[in-house]
Amino acid sequence: MKLTIIGTGYVGLVTGTCFAEVGHNVICVDNDAAKVKLLQNGGIPIYEPKLQELVQKNVAAGRLAFTNSTAEGVEKSDVIFIAVPTPPQPDGSVDLSFIERVARDIASAMTSYKIVVDKSTVPVKTGERVSETIKRYCKAKVEFDVVSNPEFLREGFAVDDLMKPDRVVIGVRSPRPVSAMKEIYTPFKAPIIVTDIASAELIKHAANSFLALKISYINAISIVCEASGANVQQVAEGIGLDERIGRRFLNAGIGFGGSCFPKDLSAFIKISEQIGYDFRLLQEVQRINTQQMDRFVKKITDTLWVLRDKTIGVLGLAFKQNTDDVRMSPAIDLCQRLQKEGATLRVHDPKAMEKAKPLLPAVTYVDDMNSVAEGCDALIIATEWEEFKALDLDRAQKALSHPIMFDGRNLFDPVEMEKRGWIYKSVGR
Repeated sequence: MKLTIIGTGYVGLVTGTCFAEVGHNVICVDNDAAKVKLLQNGGIPIYEPKLQELVQKNVAAGRLAFTNSTAEGVEKSDVIFIAVPTPPQPDGSVDLSFIERVARDIASAMTSYKIVVDKSTVPVKTGERVSETIKRYCKAKVEFDVVSNPEFLREGFAVDDLMKPDRVVIGVRSPRPVSAMKEIYTPFKAPIIVTDIASAELIKHAANSFLALKISYINAISIVCEASGANVQQVAEGIGLDERIGRRFLNAGIGFGGSCFPKDLSAFIKISEQIGYDFRLLQEVQRINTQQMDRFVKKITDTLWVLRDKTIGVLGLAFKQNTDDVRMSPAIDLCQRLQKEGATLRVHDPKAMEKAKPLLPAVTYVDDMNSVAEGCDALIIATEWEEFKALDLDRAQKALSHPIMFDGRNLFDPVEMEKRGWIYKSVGR
């Protein structure tokens, strides 16, 4: 099929590339000329495993193209996906100005029937607004359908999540666009759920809020474990084997972050408030997440006492492993808190250091994780990169003024660390 994706962020670029990979002809549109040029030349603006190879492969095959022109994308495609940012506003609501602008641009360019698909994460009732906007600004007065098709991609695993989805949700107001949407997704061999638009829009916010709740739940359990001498990892294993609960998203740490969970949680609370429901359960999820970072910082200050003039090594800057995304990263938040207390930082991340520099200009960036500890008073694990498990502990122990580690991701065994002579502080153990 002939498809256009407007927006080449994580969602748009991965979606467009994977659609091309299964045989569709895809045009990706972005208003950033430098980004479009980078993509046309075989580069990508983000780090995502497997993505660059697929972009290059499908550009070479002629199935994937990039342009600045929305009009070109609308003219040459039957289905147009909107995948632009929906950033949070100070009150927790969602800024829909990018969605509105794109809807107007699509309307101005339409001269024949099109299916307009909202792929961005948006509040319920946004589909109605998009439909009203297109109808108002479409001079040709042609017919169209608006569809809600929420994404469920995890950064760091986005290609696999799209190529092998556990479900595809299609929200419609009429049956007319259903067959075309099913044809797009048939190669992915996933269950397809057809709903009304409002339900499809709510599914994404409800899913992300539930996962955030699950993380905050195990973080609350970690507090109980520390107070009682239990081990949160063993507790998580024991409850996670219950098929009604599952083990995923039951890893205690310094809290969730990134561009999705905090934003979607705040948005869902605000959406609920606007329709008359005080979602206190999700407000508590937010409180626990903030409290988790507060508790971790307190562990550091309780152990090191005064942070001023101390040098601390930090491993991890991305909000999670396998990505270079530092938006709303707990690791960045932690570094900024330590700096406010007067600490000097030496930091390392396998992929996120360049993107962290505007947020953390006054730190020392170290290319080798095994060199971070040199001259430091303590070492912190802030992101759960798999390679950090291979840290040369003997070298780090010798490099530190005293062997102190604060493991915010529970990568090491506390019993083994204590045997090695470390002062080792983790989460819930």
